Amino acid sequence: MTYNEAVSYLYSSRPPFHQVGASAYKPGLENTLRLMTHVGNPHEQLKAVHVAGTNGKGSTCHLIAASLQASGLKVGLYTSPHLIELRERIRVNGTPIEEAEVVAFIEQNREFLDCTQPSFFETMTALAFAYFVKQQVDIAVIEVGLGGRLDSTNVLTPILSVITNIGLDHTEFLGTTLKQIAREKAGIIKPGVPVVIGESHPQTMNVFLERAQECGSPIYFADECEYLRRTRLRFAPECELHGNYQEHNLQTAFVALRELGINNEAIRQGFAHVCTITGLRGRWETLQTKPLVICDTGHNGHGLQYVARQLKELKNPHIYIVFGQVNDKDTDISLRLMPRGERYIYIFTKPDTQRARSAQELLDMWSESGALAIENPDEAINYALSHATEEDAIFIGGSNYLVGYALSRFAH
Repeated sequence: MTYNEAVSYLYSSRPPFHQVGASAYKPGLENTLRLMTHVGNPHEQLKAVHVAGTNGKGSTCHLIAASLQASGLKVGLYTSPHLIELRERIRVNGTPIEEAEVVAFIEQNREFLDCTQPSFFETMTALAFAYFVKQQVDIAVIEVGLGGRLDSTNVLTPILSVITNIGLDHTEFLGTTLKQIAREKAGIIKPGVPVVIGESHPQTMNVFLERAQECGSPIYFADECEYLRRTRLRFAPECELHGNYQEHNLQTAFVALRELGINNEAIRQGFAHVCTITGLRGRWETLQTKPLVICDTGHNGHGLQYVARQLKELKNPHIYIVFGQVNDKDTDISLRLMPRGERYIYIFTKPDTQRARSAQELLDMWSESGALAIENPDEAINYALSHATEEDAIFIGGSNYLVGYALSRFAH
């Protein structure tokens, strides 16, 4: 079996959530536990940090992993979705898993996989955990896929749990109120295991406090941390991640790292070189300078509110916004948040996924004149590039899939 055949097998036999949406989602841990047992229970052998949240959990995972690595540890990192290539999801000290390891896992376990039919994410989780054990990592940083309580990664008993924030996303699975969603995220809090909550909110704080009390778990709200207020550590000027919205992720990661006993110098180094150390992409990332081309993975109302603020702070004469979104996101809210005015020229497009809204649908939902619908992402980006002057800016976002396409396109 070649690597391409292995990837094709994963996608065709168990289509992933990022391609088909709800039909790929298998809530519950029973199937994951069967799979873990089959591959030697690697989840019981890992020392791990477990990170959930509506937004920012990917950036927070990378910030934590980079700082742990800067402190001298060998670090596994499991995140999702990938932007360009599947191996991005599983890294050790920033290096993606080897193609041969993916192939070997599928070949060795194919009969069991064919029989039990785990989801794509369940299979990837087992692969990641088994790979980290094989690589003898000192610690693994594990991002929740969806929710928390019923997510495949929740077979772990970590040394620290982290919940970045709570917003309205994946409401068809997690609930339609912040409290309901918070309860699902709080499911990763384990007995006696400390938990860091990134952002306190009056509608969700008691949910976390009650769960922590039930579990006998020390709980820290990062935005209320007295040590963080006293410290002279300065985040933003020293962080390789751009975007004002990263401030929340920085303080969450900082409090988590201090709870893990990591010193300030390792945190400084990890934050200053997070993208270089871990390979993180797509967070307010500059792809070109003349004209300025920026992409960002914010993809729901909770995340796009920060992107919108950042766009308003740009001083360029015109800002071309190439925007696409999938059909299970709060698109009405997302579009209401995006900036308006003569400076902003919208080009709606369709990301390359079955879940994508058409460009025309997005245009029909947009209440301002002067926007365009160009279904093909390449043509949409080309339109922006051909009309923008060197002084203008182009923003590409609204969907991870559109950002992933942009990263590939501008790499050539």
